[in-house]
Amino acid sequence: MLKVYNSLTKTLEEFNPMVEGKVSMYTCGPTVYSYPTIGNWRTYIFSDVVNRSLRYLGYDVSFVMNLTDVGHLTGDNLGDSSSGEDRLEKAAKREKKSAWDIAKFYSDDFVNGVNRLNILNPIIFCKATEHIQEQIDLVKKIEERGFTYSTTDGIYFDVKKYESNGNTYGELSNLDQILEGARVEINPEKKDPRDFALWKFSPRDSKRDMEWDSPWGMGFPGWHIECSAMGMKYLGEQIDLHLGGEDLRSTHHPNEIAQSEAATDKKPFVKYWMHGAFLQVDGGRMGKSLGNAYTLSDIDEKGINLIALRYFYFSSHYRSKLNFTWDALKSSETTLNKLINTVKRLSSEVETLHNIDLNINLDYQTKFIQYLENDFDMPKVLSLMWELIKSDLSSSTKLATLLDFDRVLGFNLTNVLDQPSSIDISDEVKTLLLERDVARKKKDFNESDRIRDILFNEYHIKVYDTDKGQEIEEV
Repeated sequence: MLKVYNSLTKTLEEFNPMVEGKVSMYTCGPTVYSYPTIGNWRTYIFSDVVNRSLRYLGYDVSFVMNLTDVGHLTGDNLGDSSSGEDRLEKAAKREKKSAWDIAKFYSDDFVNGVNRLNILNPIIFCKATEHIQEQIDLVKKIEERGFTYSTTDGIYFDVKKYESNGNTYGELSNLDQILEGARVEINPEKKDPRDFALWKFSPRDSKRDMEWDSPWGMGFPGWHIECSAMGMKYLGEQIDLHLGGEDLRSTHHPNEIAQSEAATDKKPFVKYWMHGAFLQVDGGRMGKSLGNAYTLSDIDEKGINLIALRYFYFSSHYRSKLNFTWDALKSSETTLNKLINTVKRLSSEVETLHNIDLNINLDYQTKFIQYLENDFDMPKVLSLMWELIKSDLSSSTKLATLLDFDRVLGFNLTNVLDQPSSIDISDEVKTLLLERDVARKKKDFNESDRIRDILFNEYHIKVYDTDKGQEIEEV
């Protein structure tokens, strides 16, 4: 039975979707005003593992991810997400482009990154700017139920009114509590510091790149309303699973719950909330001001295989903090290359890859499923994978089981089947391999074994004899 840690109840719970065999899943995607950091990508690969695991376990998954291309204000960094400058408008000024150009460029870049990291695409990347009417309609529902009020800069959600109607606000938060005055109050017109904008009015003295007419005047949606509106459009008023980074637990996700359940007369918006932990860098906080908010381009510049980032993330449970260093990533790449070369060697030893899946080892597959069902324990999955590789099972069984695991791991192992090993070896190793090949052809097996032992003990190279010749693996 699959168990997931529900951030809402703060307990490990049995996973029972609302419709048996079917899962509706929503992940908060990026605000497309700059390149995502490796901290952001940890969340998206965690989401990919959940998506892949659910599919592997036999669920029919409807997966949606949003792209925030309007309404996310800079005040979010100061504790008030309804204040400050729109991040896309700010980026447009910085790069001397329109906000629309910024949104397209960074949206395209994100989707490209998704594909390069072998993340399964959702049924839709839904953009806030393409769902303005849905957001307006949802704000109108909330207004009709009496949970809004107007200020000079927008339409706000009334948290106290929501609470007075028998609702609890902020129970998802990873803060001790979201109390009055706990956040920076920037707008004195707000009835309560916790209130948040559903619709913002355009400035009277300037024209924005992105603005729309509404029943309340020209303006644009607040940051939080988009996820509720688009989630409801594509997945319904009640969603099984909602994922995001742990930073969204403080205000964004509690606000999603409040506005959604206010609009639907207390229908529970999400059954299971899941959050991935922060990524640290060199033992400390990651931030653009610190110069360590690394992106995929930084990894490319160092010539490191991006899939090694997947491997690195899997070295820690998604709810545990993980410390990034370049040495740690390079170590993950080395281990990934060892895995890839193992798959190449195994495929060279298998007579035919036709119906290879019939050779999956059920004992290892059962353990694999057990680790997935225990809140997606990827470190144990990796450990099991290497245990399988070192086992005495046949090459065809090992290969079939590894490829089965890769349906969740997403290392693209099928792309390296029956390819020659690509270990970067020294001239000394090349000479020894040549001498060993000559000894084998002369049937001088004592000499062949002596050279094999030298390669293993001194150069950490393991040699396998196959029908196609010598295959090697780093150990």
